[in-house]
Amino acid sequence: MAGNQAVASDKGLGLVVLFTLVAVAAAAVTFVSPGTETAAWGFAAAMVAGVLGVGATHLYWN
Repeated sequence: MAGNQAVASDKGLGLVVLFTLVAVAAAAVTFVSPGTETAAWGFAAAMVAGVLGVGATHLYWN
């Protein structure tokens, strides 16, 4: 059984939370303006923020 694991740095957790909030906000932009170029940019921003969030998890979360 695995015990409790602590996050090695607050930077990892902070970056993951930041990029998650950016991704959710960008997805909301996509939802609010469907079928427009703004929605496409919102989707692109959500995808980039998601990738950066996963990358931050792998780099800073131990």
